[in-house]
Amino acid sequence: MSGTYNQGGEGAPIEHSDQLAAYLAAGCKPRETFRIGTEHEKFGFALKDHTPIPYAGDGPSVKKMLEGLIRFGWERVEEDDKLVALKRDSASITLEPGGQFELSGAPLETVHQTCAEVNLHLTEVREVADEIGAGFLGLGFSPKWSLDETPMMPKARYGLMKAYMPKVGTMGHQMMFRSCTVQTNLDFSSEADMIKKFRVSLALQPLATALFANSPFKDGALNGYLSYRGHVWTDTDNHRTGMLPFVFDEGMSFQRYVDWVLDVPMYFVKRGGQYLDATGQSFRDFLDGRLPALPGEKPVISDWEDHIGTMFPEVRLKTFLEMRGADSGPWNTLCALPAFWVGLLYDDTALDAAWDLVKGWSADQRDGMRLAAAVHGMRAGYDGDRSMQDLAKEVLAISRAGLNARARLNNYGENEAHFLDDLDEIAASGVTRADQLIERFKGEWKASIEPVFTECAY
Repeated sequence: MSGTYNQGGEGAPIEHSDQLAAYLAAGCKPRETFRIGTEHEKFGFALKDHTPIPYAGDGPSVKKMLEGLIRFGWERVEEDDKLVALKRDSASITLEPGGQFELSGAPLETVHQTCAEVNLHLTEVREVADEIGAGFLGLGFSPKWSLDETPMMPKARYGLMKAYMPKVGTMGHQMMFRSCTVQTNLDFSSEADMIKKFRVSLALQPLATALFANSPFKDGALNGYLSYRGHVWTDTDNHRTGMLPFVFDEGMSFQRYVDWVLDVPMYFVKRGGQYLDATGQSFRDFLDGRLPALPGEKPVISDWEDHIGTMFPEVRLKTFLEMRGADSGPWNTLCALPAFWVGLLYDDTALDAAWDLVKGWSADQRDGMRLAAAVHGMRAGYDGDRSMQDLAKEVLAISRAGLNARARLNNYGENEAHFLDDLDEIAASGVTRADQLIERFKGEWKASIEPVFTECAY
């Protein structure tokens, strides 16, 4: 069985921006139906020579990986007759521009379930990768390969983005082709609940960057950052990235977010399965039937979904909230991130405590934390003589209390709080995974990047 992405243009035209806000508001749901979605990316490489795996070819390839995974019940998804994704139940495997392999997990009830999903996925990936001579790295940034050495996946929208990125920032190609993240998607019950969760998670996203810092390498050497992935996002396309200071304004609402999205230039519009170049054009003009790419035509909801998906702030609002500030990393990291955010956002007492902690921070302070976290990790300052390490201890205690209060147990009687244990070690020591890698690079690795393909592989 196979399928394709939506063809675009189907459904009734959107007549007013109120419909766009209503689309977001439709994400409100009762607390008992809250779910957890976890997404993570990883770099594929050839075991023989540590080169990136291309889309297709005689050796290990992305296409062979996708085809091999079909044995586990995944269904094909094609674009222009090329296999570019897989789907199974409510989960999918997709490709980022440089071949980064991404699992978009199903919406699940507990962190135990989402961690089991991650474990199953990596086990399946490992089986196929071993057969074709490939491996996968858990890092936040490509440690060795240049842009020229990095393959580009055969998805039309990536060609449009690649051409547009240099017009709006200096590091867009680095983001597209050389970065990997892990993110968590969480629900809200009302507009007020969305606003509070949005504010707390935005304010604390720099802490996530620091705690999960895992990208100290670039071009085979140290790059001067603990989270180079975090640094790359500071000049990718500032129209659609960053800390969104308006979220903390008194008038924040679904409609206020819509107003921001409408002012962000478009990338593309899809019709008949084809991506039409709309880079730099206005969705507001589209609403008025004046989009140069489709003169006289008005958007449908799938156009709005596509456009929202090209926003890249540190927290993104769709019909749920996406936490976007963390580097991809080792196996246990992929379970720790959802635990961290679920503990903070899915328990009212924890959410109140987190809001009390961050509500006095200024926009400048939040931006400064974001910049410092990418460079210094736990050593970054955030409030006078206080460090990110101090903040981490306080926030992790709040998250653990939230997970304890949820009391979602596994078969061994453990609640979800044990997934924070590794983060507690980082907070206690002040030593991130990036710090550990730097120390090994300078010491036992003798300034060689090659050990990373063993030490950081899944």
